Amino acid sequence: MSRRELVVTALAIFAVGTFVRLWAASQIVFPLPEDTAYYTGVARNLLDGRGLVSDALWSYQTPPLTLPRPAFEVWLPLPTFLAAGWMAVGGVSFDSAQLPFAFLGGIACVLAWLIASDVAAELGLPAGRSRVLAVGAGLTCAVYLPLVLHGSLPDSTTTFTVLALGSCLLMARLLRHQQPPRATDPRLVSLGVLIGLAALTRNEAVWLAATWVLLVLAARPGRRVATTLIGVAGAIAFVVFLPWMVRDWVVFGSPLPGQAAANALSVTGFDIFAWSDPPTLARYLAQGPAALVGARITGIVHNLVNVLVLLGIPLSILGLIALPWTARGRTLRPIVVLSVMTFLVTSLVFPVATTWGTFLHAAGPAQTLIVISALVILDRGIAAVGRRLGWTRPVAWLGPAFAIFASGVFTFLYIPAFGAQSADVERRYAVIAAGFEAIGEPVGTLGPVVTNFPIWWSEAYRTPALALPDEPPASIVDLASAFPGTRYLVIVGDDHGRWPDVLGEPSEPGVECFTEVSLPRPAGAEDAEAVEDVRAWAIGCP
Repeated sequence: MSRRELVVTALAIFAVGTFVRLWAASQIVFPLPEDTAYYTGVARNLLDGRGLVSDALWSYQTPPLTLPRPAFEVWLPLPTFLAAGWMAVGGVSFDSAQLPFAFLGGIACVLAWLIASDVAAELGLPAGRSRVLAVGAGLTCAVYLPLVLHGSLPDSTTTFTVLALGSCLLMARLLRHQQPPRATDPRLVSLGVLIGLAALTRNEAVWLAATWVLLVLAARPGRRVATTLIGVAGAIAFVVFLPWMVRDWVVFGSPLPGQAAANALSVTGFDIFAWSDPPTLARYLAQGPAALVGARITGIVHNLVNVLVLLGIPLSILGLIALPWTARGRTLRPIVVLSVMTFLVTSLVFPVATTWGTFLHAAGPAQTLIVISALVILDRGIAAVGRRLGWTRPVAWLGPAFAIFASGVFTFLYIPAFGAQSADVERRYAVIAAGFEAIGEPVGTLGPVVTNFPIWWSEAYRTPALALPDEPPASIVDLASAFPGTRYLVIVGDDHGRWPDVLGEPSEPGVECFTEVSLPRPAGAEDAEAVEDVRAWAIGCP
C-alpha cells in the first residue's frame, strides 16, 4: 500500500469512527455515569477560575475533607484537562466536553487498523486479505458498542484506550526488529511519553509499564539493551508523571493514590462512601474464606460477562472463544499481556470495586483485542470454507461485513436508549429543584446536601454535596455536623444498602433526627414519574 493510500485509509477510518461517536454524543444530554459528571464538573470549575476542585465529596478516605474538595484523590486529571481545553474554545457545556473524546475514539479506530495490519503481515496473508482484515478491524471498532459508548463520554476510558493501544503498537514494533533501538530512538521516547500520559489517565497504567518490562525480559535482549529499553521508557514516563505526584503530595500528603488500598478491602461497593466505618483488614478477613472466594468469583464473572461479552455480542463471544488461537503472535502479545494482567488484578485484588466499574473503564484495549481476534478467526474460517468449496472469487470481505453489521445494529439500537436514560436523569434533577423551590428552599441555598448521587447533584446544581454512607442514621447525623450548613438528606431510588428503609426502624439510634419533607408532586405525568422514587428528609435532632 502506497503512502497516499495509507493516509487516505487512516483518514477514512478516523472520519467514520469520529462521526459515529459524534452521533452518539448528540444522543446523550446529561453526564452518565457519575464519574463522567465528575470529570466534566472539575473542568468547569477549572475554567471558572476555581482550580482543580469538585463540589462533590464522594469519598471520605483521603484528607483533607473540605468543600469544595481538591479533585482527583483517586482518579486522574488528563480527561478533565482534555475536556477543559475544548470547553475553553467551544463553550463551557457538556456538549463541548464530549467532543475531544469523540476524536480520540476515531484515533483508537486508526490504531486498531494499524495493529491489525501488523497482525496480517505477521500471519503472512496475501495483500488483498491483509487490507480487508485491517480495514475491517478499524471500521468494526468504529461501530463496536463498548468503544462507541465511552467514545461519546468525557471520562478516562477512551483516553486510556488510545494511550494503551499506542503503547502496545510501539512495544510490538520495538521488539520486532533485530537491531536494538538506541536510547534516542523516537519510538522508545514516544513509548515513555505514552506510558506517562496513561499514568495521568488511569492507575492501570502501572500494568502498562509492567507489560513493557515483562516483554523486554522475555525477549532476553541482553542486560545492556534491556536496561536501555526499560530505563529510557521508564525515566521519560516518570518525568511526565512527576509534576502530578508532587501536586498530590502537597494536596493529599502522598504522591500515590492511597485510597486504592482501601478499595481493595471493600466488603460491599458502598464501602467507597464509608464515613465512620471505613474498610479495614480485620473486617475484610472476618468475612471468612467462603465469602472471600465468592467475591473473586463474582468479580471474574462480572468482568467477563458484563464488561467483555454483553455489550459486544455477538462479536465478543466469537472473539473471546478464538483468543487461544488468534492471540499467539508477537504483534498482539503486548495487548494480551496488558488485558490479562488488568483483568486478573481487578478481578482478584479489587473484586468488589470492579463490579462498580474498575475494569470497565480500563477495558478498551481488551475490547479492541476481541474485535481483532474475531476478524482474524472470521478470515481464517471464510478462507477455509472457500478452499473446501473451490471458490475462485475473493470473499474475504464477508467477515468484516458481518462484524460491522452485527456490531452496528446493537450500537444504533442501544445508544438512543442510553441517551433517553440521560435525559430522564436530567429531567429528574430539574423536577427535584422545582420541588425544593416550591417549599421555599431553592437548591442554591440548601448548603451541602447528603445524597446517594452526590456528583450528579453537584453537577446539576453547582452546589456542594456529600455522599450518603451505608451506615446507621447516627453516623449520617455525625457527618452532617462535620459539615456546617448540612440540613437535608435526599435519596433517589431505593437501592442504597440499608437506606431509606432504616429510617422506618424507630429503635435505630439517630432516626429521630430525620423528618421527612413532602416535596410537591408535579402535575405532568413525565415529571411525576421522574421523581416518584425521590424522598427527602430534614436533618436536625430535637
